[in-house]
Amino acid sequence: QVHLVESGGGLVQAGGSLRLSCTTAARTFSTYDMGWFRQAPGKEREFVGAINRNGGSLLYADAVKGRFTISRDNAKNTAYLQMNSLKPEDTAVYYCTLGLVGNFVRAVVDTATSYRYWGQGTQVTVSS
Repeated sequence: QVHLVESGGGLVQAGGSLRLSCTTAARTFSTYDMGWFRQAPGKEREFVGAINRNGGSLLYADAVKGRFTISRDNAKNTAYLQMNSLKPEDTAVYYCTLGLVGNFVRAVVDTATSYRYWGQGTQVTVSS
């Protein structure tokens, strides 16, 4: 019932910036906590960050903390991942996801199985 559409990926040089967007027509968007994950070829899906349903709580993976910022605009049913100071190791397919994670703590929000709905992903490639 919830279809997520991602956009904003592309090719960027190291040190550059991209902003990913994730939007849905679902009216229930604001009732879900939201996460961003990424997956590089041959690697497991990796937690990037999460934001709770009202935007008041955020958690980030150490690898992106200070460089990436998650936000959401519930009036637009849209979430964002602003990525600055990009590094080649950030290269991956980035996925947005919605779920009811319950207790909004790292051990829960960094687990992919905590989420229910997933976008198809958008490729981010950072060149050196």
